[in-house]
Order: sequence, then structure tokens, then C-alpha cells
Amino acid sequence: MDELDQRKQQMNLRRRSIYLLPNLFTTAALFAGFYAIVQAMNSKFEYAAVAIFIAMVLDGLDGRVARLTHTQSEFGAEYDSLSDMVSFGVAPSILMYEWAFRDLGKWGWFAAFIYCAGAALRLARFNTNIDVVDKHYFQGLPSPAAAALVAGFVWVMLDNRFSGFELRWYAVGLTVFAGLSMVSNLKYYSFKSINMRKSVPFIVIFLFAIFFMFVAQDPPLNLFLLFLGYCLSGYVMLLLKLRKPKTPTPLP
Repeated sequence: MDELDQRKQQMNLRRRSIYLLPNLFTTAALFAGFYAIVQAMNSKFEYAAVAIFIAMVLDGLDGRVARLTHTQSEFGAEYDSLSDMVSFGVAPSILMYEWAFRDLGKWGWFAAFIYCAGAALRLARFNTNIDVVDKHYFQGLPSPAAAALVAGFVWVMLDNRFSGFELRWYAVGLTVFAGLSMVSNLKYYSFKSINMRKSVPFIVIFLFAIFFMFVAQDPPLNLFLLFLGYCLSGYVMLLLKLRKPKTPTPLP
């Protein structure tokens, strides 16, 4: 019993502990989100959009690092959620508002708030359902993907010299679409089944190299199309499920 109690105490200590390495990545992601907000308020929209993508990369690393180094903790999970709300909830909504929604009056801030509230609800639902949902799929569009869709739209339109005023109603539709997708019950592949420590065939590394070359050709356009495709994948999976014939119930 003494040994069992000691193990329980060690597990409880790990849950309450604060580990430096994964939380450094979370802090960096939080800073990137804060930087995006500041740059959006200063009308430097391209910097803000790029900062949101950087936050997304850092957010993906902190969880991986915590699992690889066995430094998961309750503190880290809560800190990561708060960081995500800033980087993928507040920052994209302010970016879109400052870029395209200012001249729309109440409709502008209403559309931005739908996105922000959707991100908050999505993160709260993820935290409460983390132990009961299928690990292979997310329930609703993940907030980093929604943020990448919004930031990617701003980035690619700036790259093609469109102003937010010209595209304000398209921006409203995209922002509301992203916000509602986050609180939907659609399934999105989580990529959590990919094992980084497992050996892979050479062709997989080659395909990754081709993918990075593809993105590097035109980062704003290709990243936007990539995340637009991911956002639509949940709706495609729903349509395929609806079209699949139901298995008849055998008679007793």
C-alpha cells in the first residue's frame, strides 16, 4: 500500500507541476498572438496574419514536446487553452475587424464576435470532452485551423492587392463560417495517430519535401487553400455519411 500511495502522490505532483520546456513554446505562441493583435491595431495586417501562423506552429509543438518528454501537466493544459484563446480567438477576430469590418458598423463587430465566441466555446468544449471523444477526430473545426483560414484569407488578399473594404462582405461570410464550424458537431481528422517516433518509408519523407516545396511556391495562396480544404473536409465527411445507405435492422 505504501508503494501504491507513493505512486499516486507522484502522479498528483506531475499533474500540478510546471515544466519549463513545453510551457516555453506555449508562451512563445501567446506572444505571437499578442503581437498579431498589436500589429492589426497598427494596420500592419500582413505581419499580423503571419504571426497567427507562427502561433499555430508553436502551438502544435508544445503538446508534442510535452508528450515526447513526458512533461504533461494540468497547468500546461490550462495555459495552452488560454494561449489558444488569445492567438486563435481574439487575434483573428481583431485582425478581420480592423482590416475589413470597420465600415460595417454593428454588423462588423457582430461578425467578429461570432468568431471570437465560437473559438471560446470550441476550446471550452474540447477541455470538457477531452477524455470521452474519439482521439482520431476533432468535434468541430479546431480553433488553430479556423484562425489559419481567416489569417490566410487576409494574407492572400493583401498579396494580391485587394483592400478589406472591397471584400468586406466576403470576409463577413468567411469569418461567420469559421466561427460556426468551430461549434458544429462535424468531424475533422486530428492527425494524432501519426507517431513521430515510429520509422517510416523513405517515400513519406520525400512526400513531405514535395509538400514544403509546394507551400514555398506561394505561401499565402497555398496555405489558404490548404486550410480551406481542411475546413471543408468536415462537411464532405458529413455528406458522405448521409449518402451511405443504412444497414437494415435484422428482424427478430
